[in-house]
Amino acid sequence: MSDAAERADQTIHIPIPDVLPETNHVGVYHGPDDIRVEERPMPVIGPGDVLVRTSSAALCAGEAMPWYHASPQGKTLGHEVVGVVARVGESVTRFKPGDRIFAHHHFGRMLSHQSLRGHFTIDPYYKSVRFDPGSIADYFRLPAQLVEGDSFIVPDSLSDDAVVTIEPWSCVLGGLKVCGIQPGDTVLVIGAGFMGVGFAVLAPLFGAGRVIVSDFNPWRRAKALELGANAVIDPSAGDVAEQLRALNDGLLADVVVEAVPNAKVYAQARELVEPGGTLHLAAPGAPGTDWVQDSARAYFDEVTVTSKYSADHHDTFQYFRLLKAGRIDPSGAITHHFPLSKLPEAFKLLEDADKSLKIVLRPDDLF
Repeated sequence: MSDAAERADQTIHIPIPDVLPETNHVGVYHGPDDIRVEERPMPVIGPGDVLVRTSSAALCAGEAMPWYHASPQGKTLGHEVVGVVARVGESVTRFKPGDRIFAHHHFGRMLSHQSLRGHFTIDPYYKSVRFDPGSIADYFRLPAQLVEGDSFIVPDSLSDDAVVTIEPWSCVLGGLKVCGIQPGDTVLVIGAGFMGVGFAVLAPLFGAGRVIVSDFNPWRRAKALELGANAVIDPSAGDVAEQLRALNDGLLADVVVEAVPNAKVYAQARELVEPGGTLHLAAPGAPGTDWVQDSARAYFDEVTVTSKYSADHHDTFQYFRLLKAGRIDPSGAITHHFPLSKLPEAFKLLEDADKSLKIVLRPDDLF
C-alpha cells in the first residue's frame, strides 16, 4: 500500500447521498493487537452540529500508546482529517452540504484561567469536546463547539494528504513557538518519526540554521535528509554528543527537541543542549516515569525546559496559512494509504515504526 507518490496530489470529491446509510464503519482500538472496524449507528446531529463524510484521515502515533488511549469500551480512532459536509444542523451558517473542510477535534474555552493566560490546550474543557465517534470512519459528527471554534473550508488546491497534516504539524508549530529559537540556531531533533520530521521541516520557519536529526532507523534518517535536515546522527555509531560537536563547530545544540515518547530519553537529550539553550519535550513519557536532574547544573546551565501539548485554534490557523502559501510541503512525509477495511494492517505498520511516517486511510468506497 506504499503508494504515496501516486496518490499525494489527490483531492477527493465526494457526492453527498440523498439518503444516508443507517450504519457507520468505525475504527476502534481495543488493545495493541486488537484493532477493529466495527459497524455502529450513524451519528445523529443536533442544533449547531455538522455531519462530515470522511474523505481522508490519518493515524497518529499517540494512538499506539496503550497507556494514553486505553478504554474498557474500546477507543474510537482518528482526529487528523479532511472531509465533506454531508448534513448541517439547525442554525449552522458557517458551512453547507458539499463544503470540503478541515476540523480540529478539541477546543478550549476562551475565558478559563488557562485560556486567558494563553494555554488553551490545558483548559480542562479542551479534551471534553471531540468528534463523534472519531474521524477514522465513514462519517463523524462535528459538535457545535468545534463547528464554531476550530474548523474551516479548505481549497481544492490543497490535496487531502496536505490537509490531514494540519492537526499534527500544528502541534509542531505550537511547540516551536515556545522553543526560543534565535536566527541561526542549531536545532537537534531526537526521533525521526512523523512528528520529529515535522520539527525538522518547520524549524527553519522560526530562524533555525543547522537542523540535525538523530534516529537509530536508517530509513527514517534518509527521509529526514530528503525532507530538509542538514545532517543526521546514528546513535548506534558512537557517542551522540561527539557526533553532534563534529557537525556543529564543536558545540552542542542551541535547541534540542526530544520527540521520542520515553522519559528515559529526556536525560540523554538534556546532555546535548548548550548552556543557555532549550530542551523541548515534544513527546510524553508514560505516567510514573521519573526524570532526575542534577540540581546545580539545572541552575547554572540556564537551560530552559519547555513543552506544548496538542494544538490550539491559533496554531491550526497559522499552519493552514503557511500551507496555502506554499511555505510547507508535507507531501514527502505521507508514506502509505489504506482503505478503512485494512485498518489492522495499517495500525500494525504504525506500531512497527520502521519504514513509514504518516499513514492515511480512506473509506473503502473512496479508495
